[in-house]
Formats: sequence, structure tokens, C-alpha cells
Amino acid sequence: MDTAAIKFGTDGWRAIVAEDFTFDNVRACAQGVASYHRDSGLAEQPVVVGYDTRFASEEFAAAVAEVLAGNGLPVILCSRAAPTPVVSWSIIQHRAAGGVMITASHNPALWNGVKYRTHYGGSASPELLQAVEDRVTRLRHPGEVRRMPLAEAREKGLVRDIDPAESYLEHLRQTVDLASLKDAGLSIVVDAMHGAGAGYLASLLEGGRTQLTELRRDRNPAFPGMHNPEPIARNLDLLSQTVVSTGAHGGLALDGDADRLGVVDERGEYVSALHVYALLAYYLLEVRGQRGPIVKSVTVGNMPWGLGERYDVPVHETGVGFKHIAPLMVEQEALLGGEESGGYAFRGHLPERDGVFSGLLLLDLMARTGKRPSQLIEDLHRIVGPHHYDRIDVPFDAGRRAEVEARVAAAQPREMGGLPVVGRDALDGSRFHLEGGAWALVRFSGTEPLLRLYAEAESPDRVRSVLEATRALAGV
Repeated sequence: MDTAAIKFGTDGWRAIVAEDFTFDNVRACAQGVASYHRDSGLAEQPVVVGYDTRFASEEFAAAVAEVLAGNGLPVILCSRAAPTPVVSWSIIQHRAAGGVMITASHNPALWNGVKYRTHYGGSASPELLQAVEDRVTRLRHPGEVRRMPLAEAREKGLVRDIDPAESYLEHLRQTVDLASLKDAGLSIVVDAMHGAGAGYLASLLEGGRTQLTELRRDRNPAFPGMHNPEPIARNLDLLSQTVVSTGAHGGLALDGDADRLGVVDERGEYVSALHVYALLAYYLLEVRGQRGPIVKSVTVGNMPWGLGERYDVPVHETGVGFKHIAPLMVEQEALLGGEESGGYAFRGHLPERDGVFSGLLLLDLMARTGKRPSQLIEDLHRIVGPHHYDRIDVPFDAGRRAEVEARVAAAQPREMGGLPVVGRDALDGSRFHLEGGAWALVRFSGTEPLLRLYAEAESPDRVRSVLEATRALAGV
């Protein structure tokens, strides 16, 4: 057991299976959660435990349940793989004190991870995660971890098994006008990416004029045909090709635990997460006529500011990660929250990313307006002006992190990609504000050994130029 290796980053702890992600370390995480709940007076309330379709996820989830039960905590254990938002919904439904999800989300196949969710079904605050992590770090050997065999815990009533899907699906049936969506006559392709979200959209939309084709819906922890189960352009060739070959109106993709949404338009072209966020905000504000604050991470870019001004709603900006976004959504009763990774959350549903729910709302936007994704983006650009975006992920040696951080901190560029630098901030990483509203950002991933370089500008060519300058500045 190496508790020093367990660090809760942007969204939980992730590691390579059999290297750091071992049963001993997973049990240590569970002990940290149990100790936090006991110390906080939450030991009488249940904890929901779920898992995705990755290698041995159900066995790791069972190990978590054994530790929680060994500490006297009642456990609600999912009986089958489920998306993270489905587990989050179960937390609310069962009035649980929190939840533990075994998933590495969008990481490559060799990885798995542990996400912790609090009582409102969303990511815990950085302070709460630190409190759990501190209790994990204090453990020194496996003997300090309390365990109860699963069979015994079931006999004693400490572990109860549930199928989490039906309650979640029923909630969506009551929240979204599925009858209109079924009759809209849309043709949609969905890429489940061999993840836990397979079958959810199909089960909700079958039986009407709308036709849905689902790709890669079988469980395959190797995630063949893709670098990782992340719904971004480099992994969506099959989706794009199928949309074009079938003449579909668009395509949706879900990541490994279905809390993220990727979109391709009717031409098979990838729609950036920044545009998807802005379209969802436009849908709620313009089409549905709703009002309320919207919350965005630093990497979501500038379109939300234009929408906030047009519809007279406040826009709040946070660091990357729903550990920042979810607590602020709850505090502000925000209409929408989201981040550049493709995760979006909504008032009246969950303060938690949900790829399935986000996909339904985007389809509802298409159905209500009668427009294709490319036409909706044209409408959006007429409101907020042209915006284009890209990101580069650069693998790095952890030993170079301090060097790169020092290099970027010391840099004082006068221009980047041909645009004058007009300011900078360090909300999350190093962000350079450029003339005309463009920007560039350098930050380290909180979940993978990657340096991420971001840029937004008025044209694709300008984005490329800014990214090249950003990479040169970082020395990678």
C-alpha cells in the first residue's frame, strides 16, 4: 500500500492498473472516505458505490463496499456498470451522504480511478477532497483498513444491491419532452465508445420517428480503435464517417463513464466543446426562456460572456474541474455549468456532468428550431461573433514540471501568433489575454501526465498560430 501515490486531482484519483491502482490502494481510498464520514457524523447515512465498464471495475467496487461496511457504514452497491451521473442520481434518490465511483473516465485503457461524490450528487469541493485525502495519507499499512466480507455485509444488511438505471431513466422521462423528440424525425448516430453509457439514449428515444444508430455499444475495456474513450475529434472518425454515410442529422459521443458529450455536425465535422456549451446556454436562455447564473471553467472561452450580456445573466468563471464548478452551481442556483472537456450540468437535474442528459437537450434544441448543428453554430456566431478553438496535449516527464512552470512564469511575450499580449492571469495555469479577445493557456492536467495548451481566436488559422507560439513559449 502506497498512500503517497494517492492524490485527488481535477476529478478524483487515477492511476495505471496493477502499478499504483491496486486493491490495497483502492481500499485505502475507501478507508479515507469511511473515516471522513464517521468523523463528520455521517456514518448512519448510506454511501452509493458504482463502477464503469473498465477492467475489473466491479471487483474494485466490491472492495470499496467491503471497507465501507467494515467501518459500519451502510452501502448501496450498484449491481451493474453505470454512468457516473446515474450513480450521482442514485445518491440523491437514496438520500445518501455521498458516493464512490470506480472509473478513470476518459483516460486510456490501462488506467482506472476513484471519484468521490458528495450528498448533492456532484463533485466535492477541494477542501472536502483534501480532508478525504489527508485521511488516506495517514494510513501506513493494510492492517489499518477495516474490511467485512461482502457476503457477511449483505447478511447483516450493511450492503444492499440496486440496479441504478431505471430510476435515472424515469427521472429523464419526467424532465425531458421525450414524446416530441421521438416524433421529431431526427436521424442521430451515437458512439458509446464501449463505455457505461451504452443503450441509455437508445432506450429513451426508441419507438418513434426519430432513428438512432448506436456504435461501439459492447463492453470492451481495451477501447479498440481509439487512443482513449474521450469524445474529441481524434477519437471520432468512425462516428463522423457514419454520420456522413447514413445522411444523419448529427452525431453524439459519450466518454467511458458517460459524463462527457462529444458532438459532430451533419457534415461529420467535430463541434468544439466550447460551441456545445454555448449552444446549450443559448437553448436554455433563448429557446426555453430560462434565466439564472451560468458557470464556466477558465478553458470554456469567451462566448459565455457575450451570451451573459445579451440575456442579462451573470457569468461566473472557475478553475478547471467540477470540484470548483459543482459547489458554485449549488451556491448560486446556477442554470448551467460546464467545462472544456465536454462536461455540462443543469439546474433541475444534477450539479454534475451528464453526457446523456446534455445530448437530449442538444437534440431538443435541434428539434425545436428545425436546424442542423452547423446552422445553429451560424446563429450563435451572429450573436457572439466568430470563435474558433483548439487544444494540444503534450506528454511530459514529471521531473520537468518545475522547469516548465518556471519557464512559463518567467516569460513576458509581447505578442503570440501575431497578436499583442494585453494581459495575463493565473486562475488555473498561465493564461495570456491577446488583442481582440483571443487567449492562450498553459496548464498541467490534473488527471494525466500531460501538459495542455489551449487557444481561442477569431479564425482556425489564428488559433494554429497562437498554439504554435504557446508551445514554443513552454519549451515543449
